[in-house]
Amino acid sequence: MRILHFSDLHIGVENYGQTDPETGLSTRLADFLSSLDEVVEYALTEDVDLVLLAGDAYKGRDPSQTHQREFAKRLSRLSEASIPSFLLVGNHDLPNAVSRATAVEIFQTLQVPYLQVGSNLQNYTIPTKSGPLQILAVPWPRRSGILSREESRGLTIEEVRQAVQDRMTQAIYARAESLDPDVPAILTGHVTVNGATVGTERSMMLGQDHVLLAGDIGRPQVDYVALGHIHKHQILRNENPFMAYSGSLQRVDFSEEGDDKGFCVVDLDPAAPQGKRLTDFDFHRLDARRFVTVDVTVPVGDPDPTSAVVRGIARKDVIGAVVRVRVTLPSEVEAQLRDSDIRDALSEAHYIAAINRESPQEARRTRLDAESAKDLQPMEALRLYLESRGVEPERQEKMLRHAEELVEREASGS
Repeated sequence: MRILHFSDLHIGVENYGQTDPETGLSTRLADFLSSLDEVVEYALTEDVDLVLLAGDAYKGRDPSQTHQREFAKRLSRLSEASIPSFLLVGNHDLPNAVSRATAVEIFQTLQVPYLQVGSNLQNYTIPTKSGPLQILAVPWPRRSGILSREESRGLTIEEVRQAVQDRMTQAIYARAESLDPDVPAILTGHVTVNGATVGTERSMMLGQDHVLLAGDIGRPQVDYVALGHIHKHQILRNENPFMAYSGSLQRVDFSEEGDDKGFCVVDLDPAAPQGKRLTDFDFHRLDARRFVTVDVTVPVGDPDPTSAVVRGIARKDVIGAVVRVRVTLPSEVEAQLRDSDIRDALSEAHYIAAINRESPQEARRTRLDAESAKDLQPMEALRLYLESRGVEPERQEKMLRHAEELVEREASGS
């Protein structure tokens, strides 16, 4: 039984892109859809029994009609080939009101063949060509679905979060106990697991995070734990049950510059006993759009700082990449920098994200193109602002936590 596990597709992330003159669509949208095409093609040609998206199909809770159309096209190819798909609900798929539908609920409503949406913390049984597969789904929690208004009244944000995490853990234990030991089972969660390396998803969050312990989510009744929400691919446990974040298919920003991107392929033997069914695990790397940082320090007394920057760019492979340039130079020669020459040196880059200048006398100034600034998430914009103001890291962290609490209160209507 072969399972293809990927996550954090984030269709709709279009920052650091251009408009394709032929299609009228963002070149960054094309990046994300191209990676999804590779996922679908692999499933169609490599004998995959189930395609699992571990949350966050879209960038936001209200995807455009174009984004929905393009996602549906890819899902239709799997459905027409009788390959089951399982879509777990992530935090970016959730509406800001309980009565509203999730971003992926439409597929369940239309009863698309071979497609199941995991919107509740419960067990699902999916028929595959290799036999049934049990899925213990742990979607991003709706606080209102776990704690009543009366139960959360008077509690601090931290107390509410802890109560939600406790309830989730109890539910996971109960659902795991009810799994049939004679049928292969996996757990899929769109959550942060304690000990995981966190990156961009922190700045993209629409509220505060819920952190679960690896021991609580890695129940012995399941054969594999397929995780989403964190964009960096990482293996958290290589013993039973094997536990991995697939990571996102494309880089979202420069914090993911050095991360490999791709999806996981897991093979289970349905005939083996519980705890011994995993026979193979492979991370399939994708050729995702590269992000490149060019750091240049112009020495005191350099008569031509622009040439120093251009030489620094030449030492990097910027062809087809999203590029930012960070220049440290004495303030008295900053006026000699010729932006036009720097941009000419970057003519083969896909996108010039920023040109930052820093001198010992002043804080770094970040220059963002209007398109990049438009697509910044609130937490990311605040983080960039605090960095540009030279705020100490410890104070930055404290201010970001307070900002997250305000976003959380606004989202919950409290």
